[in-house]
Amino acid sequence: MKANNMNYLSEIEQLSQADKLYIWHPFTQMKDWLKEKPLIITEGRGCFLKDIQGKWYIDGVSSLWVNIHGHRKKEVDDAIINQVEKIAHSTLLGLGNVPSIKLAEKLIKIAPKNSTPSSHSKTLTKVFYSDNGSTSVEIALKMAFQYWQHKGFKEKKSFLSLKNAYHGDTIGAVSVGGIEIFHEIFEPLLFKTFKAPSPYCYRCEVGKTYPECNLYCLSEMENILLKNAEKIAAVIIEPLVQGAAGMIVFPEGYLKGVKELCDKYNVLLIADEVATGFGRTGKMFACEHEEIVPDLLCLSKGITNGYLPLAATLTTEDIYNQFLGEYKELKTFFHGHSYTGNPLACSAAIACLEIFEKEKTLEKLRKKIVLLQERLKRFFNLSHVGDIRNKGFMTGIELVKNKTTKEPYPLEDKIAWKVIYKAREKGVIIRPLGNVIVIMPPLAIEEENLIQLLDVIEKSIVEVTEKKIT
Repeated sequence: MKANNMNYLSEIEQLSQADKLYIWHPFTQMKDWLKEKPLIITEGRGCFLKDIQGKWYIDGVSSLWVNIHGHRKKEVDDAIINQVEKIAHSTLLGLGNVPSIKLAEKLIKIAPKNSTPSSHSKTLTKVFYSDNGSTSVEIALKMAFQYWQHKGFKEKKSFLSLKNAYHGDTIGAVSVGGIEIFHEIFEPLLFKTFKAPSPYCYRCEVGKTYPECNLYCLSEMENILLKNAEKIAAVIIEPLVQGAAGMIVFPEGYLKGVKELCDKYNVLLIADEVATGFGRTGKMFACEHEEIVPDLLCLSKGITNGYLPLAATLTTEDIYNQFLGEYKELKTFFHGHSYTGNPLACSAAIACLEIFEKEKTLEKLRKKIVLLQERLKRFFNLSHVGDIRNKGFMTGIELVKNKTTKEPYPLEDKIAWKVIYKAREKGVIIRPLGNVIVIMPPLAIEEENLIQLLDVIEKSIVEVTEKKIT
């Protein structure tokens, strides 16, 4: 028995060493990683993850915001198994496949709709597949650019995005990003874009206060459009919540105001719902909160419940029609991926959407959102919690060195990382963004586990920032 235990410990150690020898982890300071004991996950059930030593944790960030209905969801498991018995992959370049067709129809049916059609209203009718959020954004950018070229607006070559924006890691997506810590190093590689102020009310860059500001940041966007609309193909935003910036939640009316400006100045609107889509904000899509329909809608993350890589870019008949022409006109959208519309991934996505209907996921989520919002109020009493931002099941708790002055903790303090390691000791896996603690569990988390998650995070913040338990 002792020998078996030794062999098991040896296997754990071998895996830990192999991880450090061979794997370069994303968004990870590898010098720090090499000093740590890697947490290696072997199993998942519901909202829980198990590590290689058998310890279970609450998955407090949905395995990087992708898990919706919980791990090992039987309906998704079965959908993939059933599909793999038919075919695992077939290209969409010149061919079709059954799951991709069925999924496209479902996506169009649930896509944001105009409640009061007007001369500006558009309907999302077409689906272009890819395999991750960054590529769904790249596709939207290229479609928007090529759309205007076909229409004869040759000067519309640029884009307007927000400061603090994050739209992915590929060069085009980084070009419309606005987080210096992620993007500044790549500046020489990027195409030039226009940047409007972020609606970051807690740290307003012009020192104003909402709602007295009357959405000053929106008027700043209009100033840019007024001067440069003839050069701008599209505005791209993360509707309602700038995720990677630290869960910056837009003030009411901002999103609708952006759409109105796009219509007024004849530019397209790209809504990047990679993070906010599929129920995260309390509705299926964040755009629905202010009843806007974008010209291009980017989706990924939760689309397959985190099972397989898949993304979709939805667009309108108007944009699609500009790419129709004779073969010799070369109006084709020359873009595609080897795994575009992969049948396994599409089957998982279909199952994921069917669970929303069968289990009334969004309806059940309402009570949990209220519970979350009520429980978050306690965090305001903590000495080093400066701001709490929440929309639906997307929450950011910003830690500050000085609550009165809003002075942030220095980067070298790694204060949020200390909190997440403390939470890990207590059986919770979360991941910070700078000084912001992110809370984004699976939508299917049970209320008792949600309370447990919040209790652990509160205690961890107190222990790290106040050096005592209250």
